[in-house]
Amino acid sequence: MTKIVIIGGVAGGASAAARARRLDESAEIIMFERGEFVSFANCGLPYHIGGDITDRSKLLLQTPASFLARFNVDVRVMSEVVAINRSNKSVTIKNLLDGTEYDESYDFLLLSPGAAPVVPPITGIDNPLTYSLRNIPDMDRIISAIKNNKPQHATVVGGGFIGLEMMEALHQLGIKTSLIEMADQVMTPVDREIAGFVHDEIRQNDIDLKLNVALEQIEYFDADKPSLKLTLNNGESVTTELLIMAIGVKPETHLAQAAGLAIGELGGIMTNSCMQTSDPSIYAVGDAVEETDFVTGKQTLVPLAGPANRQGRIAADNMLGRSETYQGTQGTAICKVFDLAVASTGKNEKLLKKENIAYEKIYVHTASHASYYPGAETVSFKLLFDPQTGKILGAQAVGKDGVDKRIDIIAVAQRAGMTVEQLQHLELTYAPPYGSAKDVINQAAFVANNVMKGDLTPIHFDEIDNLNDDQILLDVRNPGERENHNHIVGDINIPVDQLRQRIQELPKDKEIIIYCQVGLRGNVAYRQLVNNGYKAKNLLGGYRTYKFAKA
Repeated sequence: MTKIVIIGGVAGGASAAARARRLDESAEIIMFERGEFVSFANCGLPYHIGGDITDRSKLLLQTPASFLARFNVDVRVMSEVVAINRSNKSVTIKNLLDGTEYDESYDFLLLSPGAAPVVPPITGIDNPLTYSLRNIPDMDRIISAIKNNKPQHATVVGGGFIGLEMMEALHQLGIKTSLIEMADQVMTPVDREIAGFVHDEIRQNDIDLKLNVALEQIEYFDADKPSLKLTLNNGESVTTELLIMAIGVKPETHLAQAAGLAIGELGGIMTNSCMQTSDPSIYAVGDAVEETDFVTGKQTLVPLAGPANRQGRIAADNMLGRSETYQGTQGTAICKVFDLAVASTGKNEKLLKKENIAYEKIYVHTASHASYYPGAETVSFKLLFDPQTGKILGAQAVGKDGVDKRIDIIAVAQRAGMTVEQLQHLELTYAPPYGSAKDVINQAAFVANNVMKGDLTPIHFDEIDNLNDDQILLDVRNPGERENHNHIVGDINIPVDQLRQRIQELPKDKEIIIYCQVGLRGNVAYRQLVNNGYKAKNLLGGYRTYKFAKA
C-alpha cells in the first residue's frame, strides 16, 4: 500500500489528493493544512469582499469532512508541518490547537505550500490598518475592519491581479480609493499600450491612480478614527484608513530549503518535468515551484491556479506509477477591471526584448461581434510573432466583451504550435450576436501575414514622435474624426476616399507615414500609395493605439 503525504491544500494539493484516490483506492492519503480551510477559492476572495459573491460558504470548495466522505482522504487542518526528515522519510507536524508535535511517515511526499505575500521593509508597515489577502482568515479580517472602522478612504499598493480586484471591491463598497503602483503601468503581463486602456478605465471610475510612485513610509495615528499617513517617494503624502498591500507573492520554500532540496535561481523549488524535486520521493507543485516557460524553455515563476491544478494531477499520476510530464506554462491570464477585461498569453514585448528574441507585433481594434448587431464592443488585440517563421510568441487583449474568447483561442493555437499563417484559416463560430465573419483572430492573422509577405510595411506608435524631415505624416480619416485635438500634431489630412483624386498633393521624394483610427483604412491608403510608386508605412493599430499608449 502506497502512503502519500501532502503539505498544503487549495489548488495543487487538493487536486493531487483527489487524483491519487481516483487512481488507487487502497493508497493511504494524508493532507496537512496549517490553516483552518483546506480547499477554498482564493481567486474569489476579493469578490466576496466587494459583494459580488454574497455567500461566504460558496468559497469553501471542500471541507475535511467532505474530502473524507468523497475521497477517503485524511485531512488534518490547523496542522503545520515543521520539518521534513528525508533520511527516514517522515515529516514532523505541530498541532496548532494544542502545541503537540508528532511524526508521520511517507512513501511519497507532495509539497504544495503556495506563495506568501511580499511584505517590503517599509517603516511603520506593522500596524492595525494594514492587510494583505492570501486566504479566508485574511479576507475575514479585511471585511471586519471595513465593518467596524467604516473607512472613508482606502489605499491599495500594487497593480497586479489582487490589487486591481481589491481596488474594485473597495470602490463597490463606496470607499474612496487610491491605487499606488511603482511601475509605469498596472497589470505587468501586458505591455504599456494595452495597460493604457486599463488606466483610462480606472480613472473613469474616479480611482486616484498613482503610477511610477513607491510607498516609502507609514505613520499610524490612533485618534477617534485611526488613520495612516503614507509618504510616497515623489514627496506626496496620502491620508488613508485602510491599506491593502498587494505588491506580489514569493514562493514558500522554507521547508524545502531546510530539508536540503534544490532551490532554483528565481527562488522557487526546483522540479523536473515529472514534478519531482531533487529528492525522487518528494514532489512539489503550484506557486512554490519554478516551472518551464512554454515559449523560452527557461525557468519561470507563474503563480496561477491552472498550472497548479495540472501539476497536482501529474504528480499524483507519477507517484502511483504512471509517467506523465508537465508541458510548460504559457501564463494565460485574465483580469476584470470594472467594465473591462484585460488578458494575455505567452510572452509580452518587454520580456521578448529582455530575452533578445526576434519578434514582430501587430494590433487590431475590431468588434467583438457583428458591428451592426446591438451590443458590439471593440476588442483591442496585440499579437506577437516570429517575423521569420510566424511562430506565435504571445498575445494581449482588452475590451468589454469577447476578450477571454480571443486569448483562449491564441493560447490553444500557441500550444498546438500553429503559426500566424495557419491562424488565417481558423474557422470560428459566426452569427451576428456572437462573432463576425472575419473574427478578431482572423483579422490579426491577415495583418501579420501582410507584414511577413511584405504586402505592408509597418510603423509603430513608439516611432511616430521621432519622424525625420524626409517623412510626412498623413491622416486618412474624415475631418470630423480629428476634432477636439484628436489627431497627431504636424500631420496633414486627406481622407482615404479622396486619396486617388488628391494623390498628387503628396511628394514622391518623401516617405508617407499613414494613420487612421485603427489601421484598416490606413492599409487601404498604403496599398494605393505603394502601387503608385510612393514609399510609405502604415501605423499599426492607428490613432487608437497611439492615443492609449501615450495616455
